[in-house]
Amino acid sequence: MAAPVPLRSDFDAEALRVLAKGSRDPAQTRRLLALSVIAAGGLRSEAAAIGGVGLQTVRDWV
Repeated sequence: MAAPVPLRSDFDAEALRVLAKGSRDPAQTRRLLALSVIAAGGLRSEAAAIGGVGLQTVRDWV
């Protein structure tokens, strides 16, 4: 299994939330909010619930 791709360092949790607020695509909004949880140090299970996906999908994202 390949190593996960790290989150970009030029976007912090607040910047991801701002991008999510401006998004008109609901799926993109959920993904951005899920990534903001992880960037803020939250649990991947919490991010999965917010993103509406399974835990494995979140692990694949991060």
